[in-house]
Amino acid sequence: MKILVTGASGQLGWALMQRAARGPFTATGADLPEVNLANAADLHRTMRAARPNLVINAAAYTDVDGAESDRERCFLANEAVPRRLAIACREARIPLIHISTDFVFHAPRTTPWTETAGVSPRGVYAESKAAGEAAVQSELDRHLIVRTAWLYGVHGKNFVKTMLSLARDREEIGVVADQVGCPTFAGDLAKALLTIAERYRNSAELDWGIYHYCGGGSTTWHGLAEATIELARQRNCMAVKVRRIRALTTAQYPTPAVRPAYSVLDCRKIQAVFGIPVAHWRTRLETVMDAVIAAWREGR
Repeated sequence: MKILVTGASGQLGWALMQRAARGPFTATGADLPEVNLANAADLHRTMRAARPNLVINAAAYTDVDGAESDRERCFLANEAVPRRLAIACREARIPLIHISTDFVFHAPRTTPWTETAGVSPRGVYAESKAAGEAAVQSELDRHLIVRTAWLYGVHGKNFVKTMLSLARDREEIGVVADQVGCPTFAGDLAKALLTIAERYRNSAELDWGIYHYCGGGSTTWHGLAEATIELARQRNCMAVKVRRIRALTTAQYPTPAVRPAYSVLDCRKIQAVFGIPVAHWRTRLETVMDAVIAAWREGR
């Protein structure tokens, strides 16, 4: 089965390419600067060359704060490109799996968001991702939209690697403690997406629609920072300089873009439909920390 992975150089795209190489897939990766999916000629050339049976769109503009002053480029990547991909998939008569985000939810909440909850985006990035979802839904019947959250991995920049760097260089770190979400290992999300692709390969049909996938349980950014640095200390594999991780409120750490205060995702649907397990975020962080530290040291 042939899969086209867009955004192949990002942390999720990289994880998808690594796992797909184990089979039974033939994966083609596409990403900037070699392939500009916003360019119609590049998109059609890539589709013709790959001749995929399925497309997984992991490409996105992810600079949440930068988006506030870069609306045009953000919407191009997060709304226009998914729309063009959906149209290309419709013309090729193949399905699209599109990756979205917990940022589409911003209304006050204290219980996990289900797939049927109405979106309430705030900020340019969140609005662009919600628009991308709507574009895919309007252009292609055979689609899956998979929302995820707080992604980290062994490849690329992410919060966990940033905490490792700060822990080595500073005695005190301030981290927001009133935003709640679900840390998600990119390798787990990649495995889940390819499990779905395998189901499609075997049946040529899926239960289309929106799904949520993220790490089990929930925590705050402060809680994730504490866990990351605690695990680094336990491994005794790096000099941990930090002595205090100070809990901050969102008001004490202002950013150009607003963040959801509570964006925990309910993942029961993807478990029930596809039999995909969800590991608790803390358990998964413990099992992958050595690999994350190694990649961070190597600058990957």
